[in-house]
Amino acid sequence: MAEDRFPGWHGTTILAVRRGGEVVVAGDGQVSLGQTVIKGGARKVRRLSPGGAQGREVVCGFAGSTADAFTLLERLEKKLEAAPGQLARACVDLAKDWRMDKYLRNLEAMLIVTDGRDLFVLTGAGDVLEPEHDVAAIGSGGNYALAAARGLMETDLPAEEIARRAMAIAASICVYTNGNLTVERITA
Repeated sequence: MAEDRFPGWHGTTILAVRRGGEVVVAGDGQVSLGQTVIKGGARKVRRLSPGGAQGREVVCGFAGSTADAFTLLERLEKKLEAAPGQLARACVDLAKDWRMDKYLRNLEAMLIVTDGRDLFVLTGAGDVLEPEHDVAAIGSGGNYALAAARGLMETDLPAEEIARRAMAIAASICVYTNGNLTVERITA
């Protein structure tokens, strides 16, 4: 987040791991203001309604401003309704709007979205990134969780166990990450 507009606001870590035909998205619940935990049980991983008759269910995790993220989730749901079953197209269309629209351009959030087949990170800079190594992370502790998960991908652990262990490692390092997890699983 922009430090000049939201000084001291930090919070949440979102991690997605793809392995064995499923994707697990895990998010902690911490929201902090400076050195104070404002909330320890925020739910920042959610299922979106399928887009149209041919639509697939989508799991989304978000970091940043909750109100901004909800605005983006609503827009993403509308894009999925317009392009049922086409998560990549819906994400690109949302990213275009996010980048070009004067109102949306000011939103302070990032998203990880998956339908079990595709996995994307969306940013306000217009990026729709497909992560390497089947792991993606965002938020204050995102780099810690990403590094831990990539290391755990060398094991035979299932996706959910990798996500849980990586989030525990991130929580033990990052003061803006806690162990109060929300975990959603989706298959391809």
